[in-house]
Amino acid sequence: MTDDILGLSKKASNMILSMPKSARIRVASHYDADGITAAGILCTALYREGYDFHASLMRNPFTQGLERLRQEENEMIIFLDMGSGQIDTIEKFDCKTIIIDHHQYLKSETSKNILQINANLCGIDGNYEACGATLSLSVAKTLDPGNIDLVSLALAGAIGDKQYIGGIRGYNKTILDEALKKGFLRQDAGIKLHGDSLYDSLYFSVDPYYKGLSGNKKGIYTLLERLHLDKNTKIEDLDDMKKNQLQSFLIFTLIKNGCQKNILDTVIRERYISDMLKCELERFADLLDACGKGGNRGLGLKICLGDKKAFEEAIELEKEYRQGILDELLKLEKDGVKEKKGIRYFYSKDSSIGGVVGGIAANYIFDREKPLLSLVSKNDELHVSCRGNQYLVNKGLDLGLAMKDVSSQLHGHGGGHKIAAGATVSSEKEKEFLDIVDKIITHQMKV
Repeated sequence: MTDDILGLSKKASNMILSMPKSARIRVASHYDADGITAAGILCTALYREGYDFHASLMRNPFTQGLERLRQEENEMIIFLDMGSGQIDTIEKFDCKTIIIDHHQYLKSETSKNILQINANLCGIDGNYEACGATLSLSVAKTLDPGNIDLVSLALAGAIGDKQYIGGIRGYNKTILDEALKKGFLRQDAGIKLHGDSLYDSLYFSVDPYYKGLSGNKKGIYTLLERLHLDKNTKIEDLDDMKKNQLQSFLIFTLIKNGCQKNILDTVIRERYISDMLKCELERFADLLDACGKGGNRGLGLKICLGDKKAFEEAIELEKEYRQGILDELLKLEKDGVKEKKGIRYFYSKDSSIGGVVGGIAANYIFDREKPLLSLVSKNDELHVSCRGNQYLVNKGLDLGLAMKDVSSQLHGHGGGHKIAAGATVSSEKEKEFLDIVDKIITHQMKV
């Protein structure tokens, strides 16, 4: 349990500190909010210990990315929010390696030059109870207890991975309780609305996605006129009565559109504000996601390393990223998706946002009965992102296992969590991929 995490973190710390200060330490992390915050934590901890580092944020650590790393002359590589699913390839690297991950693992025993810290191997559910960033914080704290000041980044990572759905729990809750007790976070209940104005807040709202409002100028103007609100007003300038009116209307919109209770419970909920980040944690995580998946990965890491100019730049770039998501969501709402017996799927323009669009659409546009897959063909490869929901997981859905199974059969790569996963296979195997996935998932769901 947490004792295992502590013991493994101490081993990781000792491995790092055994390296001379002149050592080349490579950090490879995922490019979503969890991966970026995990990298921010470890890179800051390394810098404070006097180590130089070279960090990369990767969409996935498959063939090309791992091959580039293998050809470098690294003395140590630290994989964050990835690695457990690629252990067979990583074992061929000729350097010391630390893996800090919460995804499904291939095996528990590794070669002697590899230390694997995986939440699932420590009795902690990596789907809901720990993420790459919270596990990275444990290693950072064993390097120096003063690194507890990075706790806001760790919890932003957990929130970015949607581990607040159903309430923050497990190892994440231990981290949260410590952060609140030591004053690193403040609590405040409220709805998720942020932007330069009420109009911006509603127009660019993608998660929650409000049918008839998100990306819909006419719908927003009608609502604001009905509530006697000026479109240029900031959400923080509303009095309590107007704020409650607006929040009630938005919740009613979601209920009317069939949004499930566990998702509704996340819209108005306890939120955590970090004075260090000068931001509410979900807002911060959303900004990092926009950087990572919007093609500005380095900008996201700069924000985690405390670059204030980068933060302001990211806010400007975020609107373009959200508009791309809105365009695909509005198209899905209008045209629908393709269906097989056990799955739904659609084609996306961009593999970086396909999974984001799929997750939002699964929660706010379609019913809960089937998982949703996003397909993107690029450079003779089919990139697949799939999203489920808690209802389906409770019925037996395991997307991570399904992606791992089908990609293995088709000589590709895949894996993830029960509720969210991905795969990459040859584009020419698209039909075969869909047929196999449909068969696996209908078997899991006993359809």
